[in-house]
Amino acid sequence: MAGAGGEGGVSQRFIPAIFMRGGSSKGVFFHAADVPADRAAMDAILLEVLGSPDPYGRQLDGMGGGISSLSKGVIIGPPTHPEADVDYTFAQVAVDQPVVDWKGNCGNLSSAVGPFAVDEGLVQVADGEALVRIHQVNTRKLIHARFPVKNGRAVVVGDYAIAGVAGTGARVRLDFLAPGGTQCAGLLPTGQALDVIEGLACTMIDAANPAVFFAAADLGLTGTELPDAIEAMPGMMARLDGLRRAAGVRMGLGATPDAVGLAAPRIAILAPPAEARLLDGTSLAAGSHDIQVRMLSMGRVHRAVPLTGALPLAVACRITGSLAHALFGPTPRADEIRVAQPSGMLAVGAEVRRQDGGWHAQSGVIFRTARSLMKGAVALRA
Repeated sequence: MAGAGGEGGVSQRFIPAIFMRGGSSKGVFFHAADVPADRAAMDAILLEVLGSPDPYGRQLDGMGGGISSLSKGVIIGPPTHPEADVDYTFAQVAVDQPVVDWKGNCGNLSSAVGPFAVDEGLVQVADGEALVRIHQVNTRKLIHARFPVKNGRAVVVGDYAIAGVAGTGARVRLDFLAPGGTQCAGLLPTGQALDVIEGLACTMIDAANPAVFFAAADLGLTGTELPDAIEAMPGMMARLDGLRRAAGVRMGLGATPDAVGLAAPRIAILAPPAEARLLDGTSLAAGSHDIQVRMLSMGRVHRAVPLTGALPLAVACRITGSLAHALFGPTPRADEIRVAQPSGMLAVGAEVRRQDGGWHAQSGVIFRTARSLMKGAVALRA
């Protein structure tokens, strides 16, 4: 459908879309049938829809929210995998640059895919607990989403709370099946649990998304710093990006540091359990968690750790000899790993085994909430 608006009768066209929250992220969801399959054409659409690039960093002329967790696009279509019910393609849109990254996945928005598929009639399920099998196209992995359904629609009201999101909702369980090796050669891209980059010990891992972990103490940090404090430190963000790009070369994500993209690998700062101040002004006690993380995404320090950043961290905590395992708290045999991040605590499950001389991630489990915020159409300049 099309219409006209603005001074001078500048015409606009409209594409059907749903604006959804999944976990601590928001994004614009499209049916595959409503958008072009050509990536270049879709890049242009997503940049305009989200309002990028915006040198002011606010995306006021689009649906984005000025930070990476609020600048995302999702395309849902028929499955191309024999063990899936839908295909899910994710796009991370940069805020201040004309860049759309299609390589990785958003774990938070993964929690909204199942409810979208049910509510939009792409998958037929009975009332009760639904199972939607998701083919994550970017990473070529399967995700199983389980959530309550009533009267043929996903339930959004519930008592489950997640850090960084006000209020409560219906719980969505996400099982990431065999999450290792999404963009790299394997779970441990270098074959080592511990590597050294620029004299600093680190662990490089690819589980759900590629990530590299450094110790906060080695960077002169405590690991309890809030995002704004880290971003304000002279030279810190440039140093972290340099380390991230060097790791990306080691992981096979670019031939040179400049060739490594904005989205992968993510870089994270780890620290052992300690009392930490949160963004809402409260504090987490040292005994409430097993490890602390501050993670960067698209050049910013994340306010809430991305799920596909928490999952490789949980996997790394299970790998003997990794940096994460060395910093892990006193309960390494616990069923879940409690991750402290700027918005609170996140519990993540990871099943990892040693086999044939190497490490293998069998699955990762995370719980989220999700709901539709708006259904209609987004405008594009004709």
